[in-house]
Amino acid sequence: RMFSCIFIFCLLQIPKFISAIMFNISRCYYTISEEFHHEGDVVIGAFFPLHTFYTEKKMPHSTLPYQYLDNYIQYNFKNYQYILALLFAIEEINGNPNLLPNITLRFDFYNVRFTEKDTLMNAGILTAHVERKVLPNYNCKKRNFTAAFTGTSWITSAQIGTLLHLFKFPQITFGPYDPLLSDHGQYSSLYQIAPKDTSLTLAIVSLMVHFRWSWVGLILPDDHKGNKVLSDFKQEMERRRICMAFVKMIPATWTSYFTKFWQNETNVIIIYGDIDSLEGLVRNIGQRLLTWNVWVMNIEYNIKLITDYFLLDSFHGSLIFKHSFRENFEFTKFIQTVNPSKYPEDIYLPKLWYLFFKCSFADVKCHVLDNCQSNASLDILPSHIFDVAMSEESRSIYNGVYAVAHSLHEMRLQQLQRQPFENGEGMEFIPWQLNTFLKNIEVRENRSIDWKLAIDAEYEILNLWNLPKGLGLKVKVGSFSANAPQGQQLSLSEQMIQWPEIFSEIPKSVCSESCKPGFRKVTLEGKAICCYKCTPCADNEISNETDVDQCVKCPESHYANTEKSMCYKKSVSFLAYEDPLGMALASIALCLSALTAFVIGIFVKYKDTPIVKANNRPLSYILLITLTFCFLCSLNFIGQPNIAACILQQTTFAVAFTMALATVLAKAITVVLAFKVSFPGRMVRWLMISRGPNYIIPICTLIQLLICGIWMATSPPLIDQDARTEHGHIIILCNKGSAVAFHSVLGYLCLLALGSYTMAFLSRNLPDTFNESKFLSFSMLVFFCVWVTFLPVYHSTKGKIMVAMEVFSILVSSTALLAFIFGPKCYIILLRPDKNSFNHIKKKTSH
Repeated sequence: RMFSCIFIFCLLQIPKFISAIMFNISRCYYTISEEFHHEGDVVIGAFFPLHTFYTEKKMPHSTLPYQYLDNYIQYNFKNYQYILALLFAIEEINGNPNLLPNITLRFDFYNVRFTEKDTLMNAGILTAHVERKVLPNYNCKKRNFTAAFTGTSWITSAQIGTLLHLFKFPQITFGPYDPLLSDHGQYSSLYQIAPKDTSLTLAIVSLMVHFRWSWVGLILPDDHKGNKVLSDFKQEMERRRICMAFVKMIPATWTSYFTKFWQNETNVIIIYGDIDSLEGLVRNIGQRLLTWNVWVMNIEYNIKLITDYFLLDSFHGSLIFKHSFRENFEFTKFIQTVNPSKYPEDIYLPKLWYLFFKCSFADVKCHVLDNCQSNASLDILPSHIFDVAMSEESRSIYNGVYAVAHSLHEMRLQQLQRQPFENGEGMEFIPWQLNTFLKNIEVRENRSIDWKLAIDAEYEILNLWNLPKGLGLKVKVGSFSANAPQGQQLSLSEQMIQWPEIFSEIPKSVCSESCKPGFRKVTLEGKAICCYKCTPCADNEISNETDVDQCVKCPESHYANTEKSMCYKKSVSFLAYEDPLGMALASIALCLSALTAFVIGIFVKYKDTPIVKANNRPLSYILLITLTFCFLCSLNFIGQPNIAACILQQTTFAVAFTMALATVLAKAITVVLAFKVSFPGRMVRWLMISRGPNYIIPICTLIQLLICGIWMATSPPLIDQDARTEHGHIIILCNKGSAVAFHSVLGYLCLLALGSYTMAFLSRNLPDTFNESKFLSFSMLVFFCVWVTFLPVYHSTKGKIMVAMEVFSILVSSTALLAFIFGPKCYIILLRPDKNSFNHIKKKTSH
């Protein structure tokens, strides 16, 4: 591949070596006049920049003014297409019997040297010809001048326009549209053919958005147009969140050879302007190897014939925006027929043939050529020397000629209607009269006329292939249409784009690396919005795209994955029987219930034994049955909650434990009344006889029922969902409703437990063989400690653990009552039956 590139490169260098002789050419290049003329009925003046004279020492010629002895010429071969476009349009019009019949259209050519002195001198000659037509007794051959074509620089058009404005001489500019030239107060007879480029900034910014280039440089000419374009770019880029890495305004006199203002700033740089104002910049870039930049331009970079030894080119891979025109194949065919013998008055063609087709000048007048190649034609020249495809400026010239022709045709029709021409008299007019017909040239809406302007909103995107250097291909890789629906305006064939050699894929141009999904951007203080750092999304927030400004919070029913890039639906969770914890608690509750039932069976079987009868047998039965319900009520807390279960959880728990504690309190009071009162009065005796302590149970239970009734009436428990406690789960649980009522229930139970403990403690040392006061006090102490400890633990846990804690407290407190009150009795009944007899009691009493 390397040998192929070197071979192609060598072939492409041949024109450069050939062109090198232009600095050592024959005297014809200095003797041939710079201007030439075509005779005709109506003449157009053409001011085109085809070649420029340079001088180093400025040694003036002894006899010729404005001439120097050390001249040399720099040619811009591509600009010769301007003359051919003008000639092509004129020949089409002259051959059209329906447009300007019997009138021959011709042109005079004046070379523009980019100096105000020479430009105004040529324009003065043109206006002098016009003025002589109206002078009396002037017998020179009559020539009707109609309009002047100027370009491509707006400066040149403005300089000529200042002079032509004095005579209201029509002026057609074919260079890029410039708002300054649209000031009809200053340039009353100047008309611009080129589109206005109102959509070009939108097109370029759309390309930035497509490739996600958010950090770009901008180079503009330092003039009124550059300032206007800068404002447009700032507005559009701000809207699309694209930042400018730098902005450089280039003055027209910029000649710095080496400047680093764009290096290491960004990979993508926009060059917006016209080739005349940025020629120094483009030449500067072309003379160096800047292969790490992608240039996005609105000017077509012309490959200069600069001899160097590099295969690489700074502009290879550049993207160029140009107006979209319908291709004119007839123009290409016309170029193939052009040669010096066909147009002998053209002074430019002999020079081209001499340089590129090995011709020699045969006569003194430097017009006749000898020894030329037989197949010599402009279309065989490399495209970077002469391109047969019609350029944008040539298209504007072509359109401008037709605009002038149609205006002349309309004016001629009006003259014929007023007074028909007689005796073959040709068309008579003064150039300023044409302004009436040209003044609407920029605002016409008739798109069916072939010469009319291109639509401003349509652009082609070209990719410059210049590897090896000199190849100079401009390949269409996309288009932009501002009139297309949103999202379909830009069309690109990315696989066709060749990027600069340093890039192996689509280049990146960002100030900060993209924030991946799961992160969000945080702007840095004092920096552009494109310069930021990435920070992870907060809990239960996600970002599923890159470079998001804000993370999105997942709904309550969903949770964020660990990467925080997706929201997943939460699974429902509760203390189920299938869970190991729920299964364990349910099994314990059932086992303890069964154990309590077993104790009841023992007490029923041994109901007549002293140990059963000694401690108020009915209260023992009530307490055992109540404890059975205490164990079973814990099952209400296990399983999927519903409204009925939520209400039963609290009411059964409260009533069952109230009855249990009230029974213990009744037992303790009975013992105290029986043994502590030394001189029982009537009331005490009535209480003992009527079993008054047994009324404590219903009274205490009714009080608890009243509290629960108020609770259920005002703020009953309800089903609640906890979506935050456990990651990825929605916990369904019973909301207590009124926290005050819930804590009142617990407080009332603790008060009963404290009262029972106090009474049991007072009777702990009473002389009774089977005195259970010590066990009652110890069980109440354990019960009280369990529920006092429960409150802080309960409030510090969430979800299923909180429910499990409540179940655990119910089981532990109930087990404490069962174990400490009935455990010792069951031990004596089952394992020490000898102590459960009247004989043992008598012996113990006698001792």
